[in-house]
Amino acid sequence: WGSAGAAPLARLSVQASRLVELPYSSSDDDDSSLPGDTDLPAAEQDPVTPKPGTFSQCVRYLAFLWNLLFLLLGLLALAVGVWGLLAKGSLRGERLAPLGSDPMLLFVLAGLGASTVSLAGCLGALRSSPCLLRFFVGAVLAFVGLEVLGGLLLLAARRRLRDALRDALLLCLLRYQEEPDLRFLVDEVQRSLRCCGLGSYRDWETNPYFNCSAPGAQACSVPASCCLDPWQNGTVANAQCAFGALRLGDAAAGAVVHLGGCVAQLSAWLRGQAGGIVAGAAVLLLVEAAGVLMALKMLGDIAPVGVQD
Repeated sequence: WGSAGAAPLARLSVQASRLVELPYSSSDDDDSSLPGDTDLPAAEQDPVTPKPGTFSQCVRYLAFLWNLLFLLLGLLALAVGVWGLLAKGSLRGERLAPLGSDPMLLFVLAGLGASTVSLAGCLGALRSSPCLLRFFVGAVLAFVGLEVLGGLLLLAARRRLRDALRDALLLCLLRYQEEPDLRFLVDEVQRSLRCCGLGSYRDWETNPYFNCSAPGAQACSVPASCCLDPWQNGTVANAQCAFGALRLGDAAAGAVVHLGGCVAQLSAWLRGQAGGIVAGAAVLLLVEAAGVLMALKMLGDIAPVGVQD
């Protein structure tokens, strides 16, 4: 019986050992099936990039078109400025000295700055480049700061603005024959405001071509834009309508040319246009603010993807 009973006891012990081993083996299998340390890095290395929404796509394309428009305007201003400098020969070696006071240089600088910033905005919106978008935002904010600073300085020094205006007009008066764009500007101001000279028509005596001691045919004269009636027979411009006006007395000259100066007239015109100037500055600030907001929106959409990378 002892040998016959030993066999069942051995089988029972084997089955018991198998039952004891099953939980441990199943627990090992369960532990291996759980997301462990080896699975977590793989999930982190392969993130799912969120697809931009419809609004983000619209902002991106609108920002591109917005900056493309100002890029074209900047290139146009740059082309006008370069064409003006080349037409007058200001870029030649002997004309580099007065280049700093050439009004066309303002077109060149403004066009170059606007086209550079707008190009950065276009490429930043097209390629979703954080670097270009940050450059665009920084440049626009710098321009806004300069504009606000300039406006505050004008308000603080508005009493000196009249003197600065007088100095600018005096420079235009002295270089009237040398700079075609200055001549055009002076003629337009005198013709539109019905004025002549700075304080009076006799200020043209300081011009070396209109001075009475000048050898040319324009001696003792003033520009034709000072004339009360600059037309001959009402149809043809009369370039000699003001010849010899400085030789006449005030009463006789008053029948030919405008006697009053342009400084007072221009100051009064600027005061009357103050509302329009403020409105234009506000529109410019709104345009710049819209560009900055669109760039910040795109940066906000790009930032989460950049953090994951």
